[in-house]
Amino acid sequence: MLTLILLVLAVTGLLVVMRREAGALPALGVLAVLGLAGLLLGSPVLGVLLLIGAGGVAVAGLPALRIRWLSPRLFATFKEVAPRVSDTERTALEAGTVAWDGELFSGRPDWQRLLDYRDEGLSDEERAFLEHQCSVAAGMCNAWEIARERADLPQELWDYLKREGFFGMIIPKAYGGLEFSAKAQSLVLQKLSISETLMVTVGVPNSLGPGELLLKYGTQAQKDHYLPRLADGREIPCFGLTGPRAGSDATAIPDTGVVCRQVVDGKEVLGLRLNFEKRWITLAPIATVVGLAFRMFDPDHLLGDEEDLGITCALIPRDTAGMEIGRRHHPIGSPFMNGPLKGRDVYVPLDTIIGGPEMAGQGWRMLVECLSVGRCITLPSGAAGTARYGLGWSGGFARIRRQFSVPVAEMEGVQEPLARMAALCYIARAAVYQTANTIDHGVKPAVPSAILKSQLTEFQRQALGDAMDIHGGKAVTLGPRNYLGIGYSANPVAITVEGANIMTRNLMIFGQGAIRCHPYVLEELAAKDADDLPAFDRAVFGHTGLILGNAARALTQGLGLGKPAVPFDTVAAPYAQDAARLSAGFGLCADAAMASLGASMKQREMLSARLGDVLSNLYLASMVLKQWHDGAKVEGEATLLHYSCRFLLHRAEQALDELFDNLPNQALGRLLRVIVMPTGRRWKRPHDDLAREIAQAVSRDTALRRTLLEATWQGSDGARDNPLAHYNALLVDYDRAEVLYRTVNKAYAKGELPMQALHPEQRVEAALKADIIGADDADFMRRYEAEVLELLSVDDFDYDAFASDKANILRHNAA
Repeated sequence: MLTLILLVLAVTGLLVVMRREAGALPALGVLAVLGLAGLLLGSPVLGVLLLIGAGGVAVAGLPALRIRWLSPRLFATFKEVAPRVSDTERTALEAGTVAWDGELFSGRPDWQRLLDYRDEGLSDEERAFLEHQCSVAAGMCNAWEIARERADLPQELWDYLKREGFFGMIIPKAYGGLEFSAKAQSLVLQKLSISETLMVTVGVPNSLGPGELLLKYGTQAQKDHYLPRLADGREIPCFGLTGPRAGSDATAIPDTGVVCRQVVDGKEVLGLRLNFEKRWITLAPIATVVGLAFRMFDPDHLLGDEEDLGITCALIPRDTAGMEIGRRHHPIGSPFMNGPLKGRDVYVPLDTIIGGPEMAGQGWRMLVECLSVGRCITLPSGAAGTARYGLGWSGGFARIRRQFSVPVAEMEGVQEPLARMAALCYIARAAVYQTANTIDHGVKPAVPSAILKSQLTEFQRQALGDAMDIHGGKAVTLGPRNYLGIGYSANPVAITVEGANIMTRNLMIFGQGAIRCHPYVLEELAAKDADDLPAFDRAVFGHTGLILGNAARALTQGLGLGKPAVPFDTVAAPYAQDAARLSAGFGLCADAAMASLGASMKQREMLSARLGDVLSNLYLASMVLKQWHDGAKVEGEATLLHYSCRFLLHRAEQALDELFDNLPNQALGRLLRVIVMPTGRRWKRPHDDLAREIAQAVSRDTALRRTLLEATWQGSDGARDNPLAHYNALLVDYDRAEVLYRTVNKAYAKGELPMQALHPEQRVEAALKADIIGADDADFMRRYEAEVLELLSVDDFDYDAFASDKANILRHNAA
């Protein structure tokens, strides 16, 4: 019995020390004290074993001892197996900052740090712009007209965007811009995502492009000239990065700029001779100024000793001799301006380099630093907004579309995707807003930008697919009445651009995060490069303490012991506590995967993707919890919180489960499963009861629906019709209409109305005639049914309407 007591005390003491990452000295104390107790109290075997363990801890764990024999050997091995970090990778790793993503990597997230990013909301100016200017712009859009009749935005909309400063949201007021916060930019793009073309047109100049590059790196002369002109739309920018042979691997661009001398206006000028071919460049067909990324060379050493100066960014006017510009690509589903750029022996002076000649070769750093913010806002905001419109339309349609005498919103087959859409909207809304809020606090989120871009555009794909399923024939028949189909077909654009999702998920999220966000890996690599043994010793044994700490935290919390204190209410606290448990498990698994695979981890993309999925779902769950903590909490929102958190934590556990199954070292996989999930998986898919409750709420006029549809255009005063406004109005009247539907249908079933009264309108008239309903109710139902029928209707066209060449039309029934 004494032996068992001592053993339990030893294990408990070591777990406490490990959880707190208290270091070798407390562990040594636990083992030594209990070892001596064993010797003195009659358990000599265990006592000796504990004292031997204490000696091992002293030799391997105390800095003064280990630095003499253990650390040099570890350092030599580390130098051999550590992956080589290229210059381009190092630039990407050093871009941006680490904030909440680093907390999740640590395995012991400090939730208060997340809550300390206070949300100051929007300014009065930003709020007014969102409510008025954005509504006016959205009200000028019809998807069919833009995609099929114009292949462009209307001229009056272009004029309005320029006049109201939409292209200058990121530009300071000193240069004539709006100087909006990141939150305001995000909400503007969410509202404008009623049209993919409109959102992209406004989003790109405010994201990766000359404006942001000029703000951060431009010379004062460049800023003074271009920023006011970009702000008021006199200049339309584009940025040429990708090409036929350089897409996701942007560092492989073959376009060149060679330093040379050329006579200009009778004077010899030092400049660049550019040769380039770019593809997929948004706004290129109409751009007046072109940002260009190229590889810069100085073969004649006109600038210095270095010949290959590296990737460089320059700003080139449209009318520069030798540049071919104006042709268009045809992006799938959306006619936003996109096209190629070509240049053959294009000469530009050196002062066209963004930041001037001293920024030659700094282009890759400039681009990845800008991407760390821009990629957090534009596409994730567009995805969040698109999903939100899809939910608004789908909830309304499912309530007014009746089959088998009931709204399809009452059918569980429709309720399941409707609830999933609501959860995806809720998660996306929280993620883009709360991440933008951290940007407003000075964070430059490199890893979260990859998470948001890939995860939220995949959410958009799922939500639009669900919306199409719910709408059925209404959405698969294109025309002016179809508000969904064209946006659905354009979804692959968001999946592909600004870092294709396959690459982002498989390579970037964990590949970048494992080094950038890990508390010690970057320090270890830096110590290797500097050949600094003391620095390596501190980093590697801090890392060892973290591994042991995460193992202890994951195991004990997995057994339900020692749940961390979290600053949330009783609704959210269980999810925060379990996210902390999974964070510890993720940190342990990340270290185990890197240690067991070494440099080959780069090639094990499926494993990297699964680790990235764990991090992504934990990040998204934490954003949902932050939103819940800060928000007003409307009726029904708790149900949506439960659904969303369970959905995300289930996905995180699923990714861990698949990781354990696929680690090359199966023994390691089994050991990790025991530590991280000692009682098995905790989280199942959200229960059907939650789905039913959410579907009911989002297909009726409720506080939850109104909250989810914030930052969408819901007015009825635009230049174009607004289906969402019609659905909202019908839902306000739905309860009255449902009572009348039941009254009339019951009368018909009982034979009180003529059998041939098959249409709802016929039954209303027959019920009025039979005094089953009154005149007021009949008038109400006539108006209600007319509106319903219009929203259910689809368009038809002349037989030859879709052929661009009428001569090729086959007249099958000409006779």
